[in-house]
Amino acid sequence: MADRQAQPRRGGRRAQISLDDILREGRRLGLAALTVNGVADALGVTPTALYRHVDGKLGLERLVGESVLAELVIEEDPDAGTAQYLLSLAQQVRLFALDRPGLAAYMQSLFPRDRSGLRLQREAIESLGRRGYSPEVAVMLSGTVAALGISITAAEERHRPYSEGPFRRELDHVYALMAGDEVMVAAQSALPVIDEATYFKLVMTAYIRGLLAVAPPGRPAADVLADLGGEHVT
Repeated sequence: MADRQAQPRRGGRRAQISLDDILREGRRLGLAALTVNGVADALGVTPTALYRHVDGKLGLERLVGESVLAELVIEEDPDAGTAQYLLSLAQQVRLFALDRPGLAAYMQSLFPRDRSGLRLQREAIESLGRRGYSPEVAVMLSGTVAALGISITAAEERHRPYSEGPFRRELDHVYALMAGDEVMVAAQSALPVIDEATYFKLVMTAYIRGLLAVAPPGRPAADVLADLGGEHVT
């Protein structure tokens, strides 16, 4: 049974819990396992007691998720070019999220959700502004790069139980299936085996290069969108 800090009783009644109590237990559970019932049970109260402080599951997620995101500080090399900066941004977010299960899915669902996410987005716009980009193009570049990076990271997290957890037998089944297919064997034989970090870097580099080819510093957002097939976007 998980350790819990019992709330003291006064005059036979359980003391009121605070938002800090909820945040503490929410962070202890982690975003991947976060539920209203789980936090309430850890605090020794009913779920109704939590609803006085947070707006259900979404409010609880926002409270914990933004607290975690507040700790994410993107290290930036001021001499790095745009491509290097964007790749570093994506890689730093990936590593931070993988160390905190459930964070990638939280960011993927809606971003920014509150002040911590907004701070990260604003900092990215400012960083690209120093590299010659207008705010509207900067938010396009940083937003799309972050969205792809977070999606790959979320998929990597979902895949972990199959590569290093209880569902490994399913991955073994896939390997056996591919080994029995001549076309797949021929396709895979000339390819090197790469790890998740290398795969992430390869995909993000290709994506960033494609974006920057149509979005050099100073180019208007309308022209960038038109070049990418958004001629009818208004």
